[in-house]
Amino acid sequence: MEFKHKPVMLDECIEGLKINPEGVYLDCTLGGGGHSSQILARLKGGRLIAVDKDADALKSARKRLESYEDKITYIHDDFKNIITHLDELGVEKLDGVLIDLGVSSYQLDNAQRGFSYSADAPLDMRMDQSQYLDASRVVNEYSQETLADIIWRYGEDKLSRTIAKDIVEYRNKKPIETTGELAKIIEEAYPAKLRWKFGNPCKRTFQAIRIEVNGELKDLDKVVNDLALRLKVGGRICIITFHSLEDRIVKRAFVELNKDCICPPHQPICTCNKRREVEVITKKPLVASDGELEDNSRASCAKLRIAERV
Repeated sequence: MEFKHKPVMLDECIEGLKINPEGVYLDCTLGGGGHSSQILARLKGGRLIAVDKDADALKSARKRLESYEDKITYIHDDFKNIITHLDELGVEKLDGVLIDLGVSSYQLDNAQRGFSYSADAPLDMRMDQSQYLDASRVVNEYSQETLADIIWRYGEDKLSRTIAKDIVEYRNKKPIETTGELAKIIEEAYPAKLRWKFGNPCKRTFQAIRIEVNGELKDLDKVVNDLALRLKVGGRICIITFHSLEDRIVKRAFVELNKDCICPPHQPICTCNKRREVEVITKKPLVASDGELEDNSRASCAKLRIAERV
């Protein structure tokens, strides 16, 4: 299956980055290379560092972006580890950073990757196929209490305890091996009158397990902070989120970076040494246009936040 993915809010991201043709840019989530291709097209003497933990994404993007080979450096890793790579590359400052936190269409549509509740496939959900932890291990090996906590924390599903209980009862008879088996368990955990009231009942639990498998929220606040501080003055960071959990983390990180002096108001002399590091460009997050939504329904949950180094 070919790695295809429509870049979300492409025009808004490119405009938000204010690309300097001689600058150094970082695409933390390369995916299908849609955002990267437009950044590269605007670079002359500049450079792009492109990161993805999915080897399939990197392989596909290398082919798509081969005409820009002299301008791009590929890194196969979780972008949470990017600071180490930047140090190794000798990149002290960046002109811009893009982070698209969505799951690619390729990963969702390729049933064998086990992300989708719409097709029956082996439980997997790993973005990095080389890692040990997958959805099967989460579903079949985590305790009932831990499963319930994950479904509540990452899926915000009010029936998290019931779903976890039903998963454990089922796996006590036989291992849960496929997405179809898991989806059926989740559906039947809901009372019939509520089952389809808010869309597919599997959505929140599948999201929660995927986040757990890939550590999507782990250290997100730290890497946003570190990358914002890695920007040159005037450099911008653009972050696309797809659910409230990650959007709250990004919003809070920007708020903290925007604070100037946090000493008590009555204190005459500042001793905290805290200074405003960024200006938040998007007071409210940008959302996809009606035109984009007609072409790509998966952009409906996307929010774009932008900050500029000061």
